[in-house]
Amino acid sequence: MGQNDRVVDDDPPAGGPAADAGPTYSVVVVDDDFMVARIHTRYLGGRPGFEVVATVHTGAEALAAVATLRPDLLLLDVYLPDMSGIDVLRRVRAEFPQVDIIVVSAARELDTVRAAVQGGAVSYLIKPFEYDALGERLEHFRQTRRLLDEAARVDLQIEQQHVDRLFGVTPAGGAAEQPVPKGLSPETVGAVRSLLTRDEALSASQVAERIGLSRVSARRYLEYLERTGAVVVSLKYGAGRPERLFRLR
Repeated sequence: MGQNDRVVDDDPPAGGPAADAGPTYSVVVVDDDFMVARIHTRYLGGRPGFEVVATVHTGAEALAAVATLRPDLLLLDVYLPDMSGIDVLRRVRAEFPQVDIIVVSAARELDTVRAAVQGGAVSYLIKPFEYDALGERLEHFRQTRRLLDEAARVDLQIEQQHVDRLFGVTPAGGAAEQPVPKGLSPETVGAVRSLLTRDEALSASQVAERIGLSRVSARRYLEYLERTGAVVVSLKYGAGRPERLFRLR
């Protein structure tokens, strides 16, 4: 194994920054080097929102793991002993298009990078690298999947700002907006968010009274902001059911 086949940190810290509550995505790690595969697996295994379901070392093992486990994500090397990782990528994307792929490899030839992009890789990370770089790509994958899942769940009509977020594009003038489900007004979302602070936690009834909404409508807006990660929720206990209180994150 040459120097360029190694990541920068031989023993990276397990996991990464705590992720907000959300689904856990399954990952198959593919690398011919057992030590590198172990390091990737340890990092991913300790990162909130991800679970390594298999660690394999050949192209054939990768294809078998994908067919059996149907993971959400493949962390894929290019240099494998039995076939190119690009061939694995093409077969996986053709047979299991729901599986996303991040290529992590020392391969830096233009033709290889182009083939990975054209084959459908969501990201390409060249070894050696700092693990913060991998963490950024994992977070982008996670946010993209959550946006798509949320859009499907609420029957969201996709707008340009949502597409920009999926492709990592920041429009001129600022970041893309969070998706607003049908039945909610972007203007009211802004009003509810402007009312909240980091210091004072408000109930749905208090928000409804101050803005002029019904309690049910206020709760829908607050729950939407909770799903996007804009607010945090605490519980106030008393007689009867605990009351949910909302404040800015």
